[in-house]
Amino acid sequence: MALKLYVDRMSQPSRAILIFCKMNKIDFEEVRIDLAKGQHRSPEFKEINPMGQVPAIVDGRFRLSESHAILIYLACVFPGVSDHWYPADLFSRAKINSVLDWHHSNLRRGAAAYVLNSTLAPVLGLPLNPQAANEAGKLLCESLSKIESIWLKGNAKFLLGNTQPSIADLSLVCEIMQLEVVNEEDRQRILDPHLKILQWIENVKNYTSPHFEEVHEVLYKVKERLQRRLSSGAKLNSKL
Repeated sequence: MALKLYVDRMSQPSRAILIFCKMNKIDFEEVRIDLAKGQHRSPEFKEINPMGQVPAIVDGRFRLSESHAILIYLACVFPGVSDHWYPADLFSRAKINSVLDWHHSNLRRGAAAYVLNSTLAPVLGLPLNPQAANEAGKLLCESLSKIESIWLKGNAKFLLGNTQPSIADLSLVCEIMQLEVVNEEDRQRILDPHLKILQWIENVKNYTSPHFEEVHEVLYKVKERLQRRLSSGAKLNSKL
């Protein structure tokens, strides 16, 4: 039985897992769970993941949720996965695990909350929350600075000074890519001061080409729709 990936490509961790599988030629079936339509709350999906979150996988009789755990599982179980993604060396693994643990309570908490409360909330039937967006934005900017000063020291091409990306690079870059949907001025305000971050993102994109751009197409389309809606609203206001 082929590996099944239960994902929504608007989900940052879902994209990371899809890119990883494509890069490592892991055969899988993509089962799309539309978060905007509430499909993650269906009884059928909760049989797969009782938490009602994507991504989740089914590999034969084995079921697993939580993106970092899934990436580690895939890197360890499937043959042919390049060692640099999750090295056999235990010291290297421990360093990667440290970045992944930090991710969820820092970068992800800031980036996801900022994008939701500044931009995406109405898509999910929720109100925008400028105050929450402002607080999340502070954490996001702090997180970007820490990535640069701790894991992208000097001329590091990838996290931890590695010459090739690990699952941590993929997970964190896909997180930051969610900023594509926010107002362009805000995105530039947040990212432009961080030249190392911008170069690192390009390094990951280039290394994982063409899969990175293909998996992120849905994000770019949402960005275009939001920009058209914003432009239409501005034109309407100018006529009033």
